[in-house]
Parts: sequence; C-alpha cells; structure tokens
Amino acid sequence: MSVATEHPLPVSLVDANRVRSLPVLVLNVHSRCNCRCVMCDIWKRDTTEEIKAADLARHRESLRKLAVRWVVLSGGEPLMHSDLRGLCNFLRELRIRITLLTTGLLLERRSVDVAEFFDDVIISLDGPPEVHNTIRRIPEAFEMVANGVQRLRQERPDMPIMARTTVQKANHNRLNDTVDAALSIGLSGISFLAADLTSEAFNRPLLWQVEKQNSVALTQSEVSALDGEVARLISRRHHEIQSGYIAESPDKLWRIVEHFRAHLGLETPRSPECNAPWVSAVVESDGSVRPCFFHRTIGNISESSLDEIVNGESAVSFRRALNIAKNPICQRCVCSLKHSNGESA
Repeated sequence: MSVATEHPLPVSLVDANRVRSLPVLVLNVHSRCNCRCVMCDIWKRDTTEEIKAADLARHRESLRKLAVRWVVLSGGEPLMHSDLRGLCNFLRELRIRITLLTTGLLLERRSVDVAEFFDDVIISLDGPPEVHNTIRRIPEAFEMVANGVQRLRQERPDMPIMARTTVQKANHNRLNDTVDAALSIGLSGISFLAADLTSEAFNRPLLWQVEKQNSVALTQSEVSALDGEVARLISRRHHEIQSGYIAESPDKLWRIVEHFRAHLGLETPRSPECNAPWVSAVVESDGSVRPCFFHRTIGNISESSLDEIVNGESAVSFRRALNIAKNPICQRCVCSLKHSNGESA
C-alpha cells in the first residue's frame, strides 16, 4: 500500500490523521550495544537506560486501544536487558507477537530464553566471517552468531531466524557471499537495506560529518561495483528471490544502488512507498516516541499515554503536513514500512 498525500490510509485505520490502529510498535528496550559497528553510534553511549515492564504497565489500555499486534524489541542489544522475561511476559499477556532484533552475540548464552520468549528472530549479519567480524569490530563475532543459531535450533528447530544485512562500503561487493553465509549457518532468510548516512537516528546527536559519511558511503567506482553485485545477485539467486529467502524483490534491491547513487548526486533521491507514521511508532530507551526511526520525537511515554502521544497535537500535525514523496528525510530513507491487512513489507 502506498501513501497518497490526501488520504494516507483507508478510513478503517485513520480518521483525519488520528490513528485508530497501531499494528506495529518498535521498542528500543536497552540503550547499550555489544558491537562497535562503524555505521552506528549506539555503542558509544556511556549510560544505560531500559524500558521495563513497569514502564509499559501504565500503557496497557493504550496498547489494547491501539490494537498493537506486533512488537519488535531492538536497542542497543535487547538481550542485555536486565528483565527480559518480565518485559516479554507483559507483552505475551496482551497476545502480541514479539520479534527479537539482535547482534546475535548473546544468542548461544540466552538460547533457552529466546526460544521461550520470542516468535521470531532477526540477526544483523554483515557478510561472510571476515567481513562481518571487521564491520562489527568484535573478534569471532560471526562464529558467535553461528554457534548461537545452532544452539537455538536445538531448542526450537522451527523458529524463524532471519538475517538483516546493512549494505555499506565494507561489504558492497560481497552480497552473494553474504547469502552463502546465511545459508551456511542455517538461517531462514535474509534481507538487505542500505546504510543510513544522513539522519540523526542511531544515537547521532548531530548529522554525520562528510568524513564520517565517506567511511560508510560508496564512491562512484564502488557504486558501479555494487550495481554489478546486485545484478549477479538477481541472476544467480533467482530461486532464493522467488521463494522469499531473499526478502527483497529485484526492484527493491536496485533501490539500494539508487540510494548510494543519490548520495553522490548522480540521481534525484526518491522516497519509498511507506505508511509507517500512520501504522507504527518507535519508542526509544529513554521513553521518547518517534513516528518512525528517522523523524523527530512526538512525546514521551513517561509523561503521557501512548494513545495520547500518537494522537496528540504534535503527532497529528506532523502526519497532516507530511508529504512522503517530497519530504527530504523520507527521500533518504533506508527502512520503509508498508502495512496492509496485518502484513508488512
């Protein structure tokens, strides 16, 4: 479902930019991370903040009223949370699907808990072993992920365990190898997205300086290499794309190339089809709420109920004024959400 300017969603979900249903909620439940990735600044935090079950308890009626059906636990690293059981039990009581978004480094140690608490898992995977370990800047990070997946499979053989790869300078010519790596450790599928270069997300108090952007972005010759790599991925991985093992269609894979070309000024940035601000929200570890990962905050769950925030004056005004096709943040977006009939893409 695409978002039109006048009528972002059918009236069954939205009435005059007030949200009746919020199917998807992302909770950044822990502020710290156990990786030191070059494309993310979360690991630089020197304080620890958590969203705990008690913090969500006062929002129980909001979660029901907004018909939240799917919660993604992210961070930082959710498996570093001090009371993961309490948090997940609270969400289970509301019959909410829970997805774990993780670095995978603690997966082996926490495999019993993960098998019990979560419906599915998404692991950040940056490439084959040598590439993944270099990007994560953690020795044997890939091997730790592989051991964690194996242990989790022993606990729960049918559990969906996906990989998510952020495409950037250090892995732009290794996408096919990354698919092989995902297959080799028994993952259920893989998705690709371009590295975010220009937003204030992921603990960036200010926009990245050009030098920092260039350490993650691609040069013109590297964009050409990525173009060839995507072409090979599409031609060689026809079965994986058709079966859904690779989550992106060829069209979406080409959009990754477009993203890096646009960053170099070689083409005009183009917003993806997205309705995230009308069907989802992101809650940061300090309680602040965003309409998506990349736009500014619209409230804080320590001060107002979730329903009051997503339907407050700030949020409604934001959605009313938002033209996704023309908004400069949306034009640079790497992580769009489309939601229709209970499914996402």
